[in-house]
Amino acid sequence: MNKAIWIAVAGFAFAAGISAPASPQEWPQRPIRIIVSFGAGGGADIISRILGQSMQERLGQPVVIENRPGAGGMIGNEAVARADKDGYTLGMMTAGQIIAATMKKSPRYDTLADFDPVSLVATASLLIVARPDFPASTARDLVAAAKADPGKIAFASSGFGATQHLSAELFMQIAGVKMVHVPFRNSPEAISAVLGKQVDVLFDTVSALIGQVQSGELKALAVTGKDRFPVMPNVPTAIESGVLPGYDVTTWYGVFAPRGTPPAVIAKLNKTVNEILAEAAVRQRLDSAGVVVQGSTPEAFGTFMAAEYARWNAVRESAGIEQR
Repeated sequence: MNKAIWIAVAGFAFAAGISAPASPQEWPQRPIRIIVSFGAGGGADIISRILGQSMQERLGQPVVIENRPGAGGMIGNEAVARADKDGYTLGMMTAGQIIAATMKKSPRYDTLADFDPVSLVATASLLIVARPDFPASTARDLVAAAKADPGKIAFASSGFGATQHLSAELFMQIAGVKMVHVPFRNSPEAISAVLGKQVDVLFDTVSALIGQVQSGELKALAVTGKDRFPVMPNVPTAIESGVLPGYDVTTWYGVFAPRGTPPAVIAKLNKTVNEILAEAAVRQRLDSAGVVVQGSTPEAFGTFMAAEYARWNAVRESAGIEQR
């Protein structure tokens, strides 16, 4: 394109009120927002704010965290799916949002087709805890107690269809036991129910439970991931019990963008995120938040998301939970 034609095109765009998008090399030129599909103070919010602060310093533009809670994270995800594909709207995807998508019969967006993955950020095992007077003290004990009294043990979760709920369903499927699910609206309510002896057992995040475990108000039976959790090295994994082969459950967090975001912008975002995750100060803050730093390529994160969707959809089907 010669100079005269370029000036004419630019002048037409200006006259029409159209602003030509910045090239990927120039991105970003204005504030970036990260949509968090859960309320302030939760794991996704904390991780997004830690990441956003460092992104702001590296990219030289404000990074705003926007909380849009509701519908198991699907309201926030829909906002990202409908956003402009220019790299200025991102989201924080979690295991819970993938599971919520498996629960919907007719979702308003496609979890795997409507987003461009950027990078996995962190993972975190769940804890299986019980009230102090509950007879089981290990995962093996819990399985034995559940087999001795089928349907008698009640477990709490932070909501029907939440990661915590499906984690317990998978536990029961592998162990061949039946426990009664008592869902609550959120983690604090579920924890209060165990403390109040309304239920026996709870599956929830380390960050939500570490205070009560360290104070002795609750006892930790097992970690749900394949590895012991760094901040609680004395708590064994469920796999170590010998009665739950292959039981490896983690919640996780990753950055994503609307499908169609320029590949060069995705590449720059991925490079930025992974450089941030390599910083010692950031890793320390994320460790304190109860997660294990990861990082990945966009392709690896996309493959991971697809595998997680398939896995949890199979758990839902095996549990006889119908899509709504």
